[in-house]
Amino acid sequence: MEKANKRRGLITVVVVLSLIAFLGFSLVPILDSILKASQAQSRSTPTPTQTAQSGEKQSELLQAQARGYELVLQREPDNVTALRGLLQVRLELIGQGVGDIKDAIAPLEKLASLNPETTEYGILLAQAKERTGDREGAAGAYRSILVSRPGEITALQGLVNLLLVQQRPEAAIGLLQDTLKAAPAANQAKPESVDVTSVQLILGQVYAVQKRFEEAIAIYDESAKANPKDFRPT
Repeated sequence: MEKANKRRGLITVVVVLSLIAFLGFSLVPILDSILKASQAQSRSTPTPTQTAQSGEKQSELLQAQARGYELVLQREPDNVTALRGLLQVRLELIGQGVGDIKDAIAPLEKLASLNPETTEYGILLAQAKERTGDREGAAGAYRSILVSRPGEITALQGLVNLLLVQQRPEAAIGLLQDTLKAAPAANQAKPESVDVTSVQLILGQVYAVQKRFEEAIAIYDESAKANPKDFRPT
């Protein structure tokens, strides 16, 4: 009995730590990190002689590069190199406060369509659409990834976060439960395609966010028992 109580106490601590980690993940999406990196790059190694004019010249140069990529894409709409270049330039302009996040959506849609195996494009597309207020479009982008890769954790986490923002916790829980139910068949067809432990941890985090601590503790306990050597609290 004492051993069980100690185990329960440990799992409770894990719930709290995972809740903190979950909220931290929700606040720092990949797109924000890229935009901050682009902004930092555009302002790197400043010198005393830098002026507003130099910033304007840099923006003009980036805009000229964007037009160049656009001309290439008019002739070759599926040119992946040009699409990547256009996306990078537009992200840098957004980082400078010149462009708009909507400007990144078109090249991201094309890149996601041409490179379905590169899930980062679809995830960035979902985050960009969410930033513009298109939550349905964001959900669709996440789901399109999960159709072929149900165990793609970043997409799964992103869709769960989106559902929680929309005040749809039961939909988020249902999504995770369905993923766990389908995991055995998915892993039989393609080994290790769904990381059951990671999905269980996300489900536990959602329970914790909803203050359903008993269910959170139960799912963490189940995960710990099934994977005593691979129990990841965060």
